[in-house]
Amino acid sequence: MSLNIIDLIKGQLGPALVSQAASQFGESESGISKAIGGLLPAVVGGLANDADNPHVLDAISRSSLNGVSGNILGETSAQSDIPGILSSIFGDKLNGLINAVATYAGISNNSSGALLNVVTAAAVGTLGKYAADNNLDKTGISNLLKEQQGNVSGLLPAGLSFASLSMGDWDARYKFDNDRDQINAPAHEEPKVDVTRSVAPEGTFPDRKTDEGGSIWKWLLPLLLLIAAGYFIWQQCEKKETTITTTPTDSGNVVTDTSTVTSPANATGQTVTATKVDEDIDLNGTALKGYRGGMEDQMIGFLKSDGYKNAKDDEALKTQWYNFDHVNFKMGSANQLEAGSEGQLQNLVAILKAYPDAKIKIGGYTDKTGDEAKNMKLSADRANFIKSWLDKQGVGSQVTAADGYGSEFATVDASASDAERATDRRMAVRFSK
Repeated sequence: MSLNIIDLIKGQLGPALVSQAASQFGESESGISKAIGGLLPAVVGGLANDADNPHVLDAISRSSLNGVSGNILGETSAQSDIPGILSSIFGDKLNGLINAVATYAGISNNSSGALLNVVTAAAVGTLGKYAADNNLDKTGISNLLKEQQGNVSGLLPAGLSFASLSMGDWDARYKFDNDRDQINAPAHEEPKVDVTRSVAPEGTFPDRKTDEGGSIWKWLLPLLLLIAAGYFIWQQCEKKETTITTTPTDSGNVVTDTSTVTSPANATGQTVTATKVDEDIDLNGTALKGYRGGMEDQMIGFLKSDGYKNAKDDEALKTQWYNFDHVNFKMGSANQLEAGSEGQLQNLVAILKAYPDAKIKIGGYTDKTGDEAKNMKLSADRANFIKSWLDKQGVGSQVTAADGYGSEFATVDASASDAERATDRRMAVRFSK
């Protein structure tokens, strides 16, 4: 079994760097963590592609002189090899990679580009140190990189693929998927095919049908082709992306909330995933910034429909939870919100003030990693922190309870990447009586 160099590199990109990068770039820690989770396999894959490139091998060999820097984030800009390496391994796909990861992680393109430099520096430094520790020359480094080709394709986090990175056939060409038996070269490298036309001798013409049946096909065949093309286009436009959210109830049951978003096809026939964009959500004439179909929109819709007013008791309400879209805590903290979290909490305050008879309950959840007793305490402390925060805003009397569920309802395995497990680390709210 070949060494998975990605596991070594992860040691340089841990929680301390995530926290420092979030502060330096003005992003959330969860966004930084997601971006790193997407960039790392892409960078290692790119280096594996160029395993025989002298420029890449020289840069790794030079880095072996000093090993991995203790301050990758602070010294990345001073490493002149990084831009050349990125240009070499990604070429004109570089901006596509940066933009796609920025969209996936919910961070700016500038932050995504800066993180790409950091991840590349960590990869090159780690490879260099490993080469030095194991007396690998450039041939040994090249072989080590080639061994990574079988490790890369399965390491991208859920919701991210090489196709979504605008890489086209990048992964197919370089055998990142070992299950593929045939590797197609990019279109610009396809062998040229000469087409020869057969020409009848001058003065001779093939026989043509002039009967009634032959004339029908002249208009019927194009009509059938037109109908088929129209049906194909209609089918593509009807493709839908379905997002399934599982939400725990107080009784331990899980409620599945499914929302469907129509995704039109692009020119290549591929389905385009709709991106959530903040817009104005109407609260009785007041505009709140939120996602269409997000927490605020769903809660306001439920209140306007008299769903809360008509609910006889708490049992009728306990199966419907609303996940916060933007409220996140700093990693391991129960009293420090990430930047941008208070905006959605203010929206919740506005909703409660507009409907003073409505009451809510707060729920906190963690992923499956760590000690469960600590997870229970952390999730409960976070839920109570939000309850106290709402109390300071004058709506505390409308919060009936705040409970922590730890990892009881987590669905992602503890061995998954941090970006994948982020879906289990959430805060939610439901109406109560």
